[in-house]
Amino acid sequence: MKVCIYGAGAIGGYLAVELAVAGEAEVSCIARGPHLSAMRENGLRLLRADVDDKVIRVNATDDPAEVGPQDVVIVTLKAHSAAAVADQMAPLLGPKTSVVTAQNGVPWWYFYKLGGPHDDTRVASVDPGNRQWDLIGPERAIGCIVYPATEIVEPGVIRHEYGNRFTLGEPSGEKTDRVQALAALLSNAGFRVPVRTRIRDEMWVKLWGNVSLNPISALTGATLVQMVDDPDVCDIIRAVMVEAQAVGEALGVRFAIDVDKRIAGARDVGEHKTSMLQDLELSRPMEIDALVASVQELGRIVEVPTPTIDIVLSLVRQRARLTGCYNG
Repeated sequence: MKVCIYGAGAIGGYLAVELAVAGEAEVSCIARGPHLSAMRENGLRLLRADVDDKVIRVNATDDPAEVGPQDVVIVTLKAHSAAAVADQMAPLLGPKTSVVTAQNGVPWWYFYKLGGPHDDTRVASVDPGNRQWDLIGPERAIGCIVYPATEIVEPGVIRHEYGNRFTLGEPSGEKTDRVQALAALLSNAGFRVPVRTRIRDEMWVKLWGNVSLNPISALTGATLVQMVDDPDVCDIIRAVMVEAQAVGEALGVRFAIDVDKRIAGARDVGEHKTSMLQDLELSRPMEIDALVASVQELGRIVEVPTPTIDIVLSLVRQRARLTGCYNG
């Protein structure tokens, strides 16, 4: 199977190394800048606490035309970057190419084959101008929820901190041959890969944390445990989650746990900085639209009010604009 990792950063690099070592896929990476240069010169190195370092030589480029049509393209770019490069993916897309959206937040294909009155509705906050919908096509999409924690410690070097689960699911809920073949490939590379018939349900449990903990951490500078242990801040987190749950349920989502259990799970992670806070501290673009504005937009679509989310979104957008981390 020919697999291209589009955006071979921390998560993408982790996937690329393990897939290449397993030897069942022909792996290519699309990357850029110093990270790409280091991959070309020295290979891609994966650091893990419990095993020896793994180093691979991988076909790495910034030009998808050099790679050609793939069986699977796994997009590990952040959501705000993915829409901008939709046209550049064209050389990778053959007649049967699947595109795996391995990103946080609401995916651009969310309403594809959802059924009901909102079927095929487009989500402008994550796909402005419908670029991904029109240029990639929702029929190619396979949903993916990413759980591992990884980081680029220096160009060409990825550290895997914890977790190895990547949940997959078709937008239609079917267990198709293509999603099961991909799950088998990833499983044989050492990942945990459940295939869900209701991928959106699990997506929303993670989105609960994305829409609340991420922006509030960027506003406060606090870690997960610091936020949850502050009663006043925790009340705001809970209010955001309750609003998000109402939106999800209006869309047919079934939540397997309640809000308090989700908050307790966040506290158990400990003194961890969210990805949005890390991006702010490093002056990187923040995933505000995919993680927060998308939930507000879905609320508007199903006519569910989101007053707390509206306030948090306004505040975090200004915080990000003032630090040059948001152009929306």
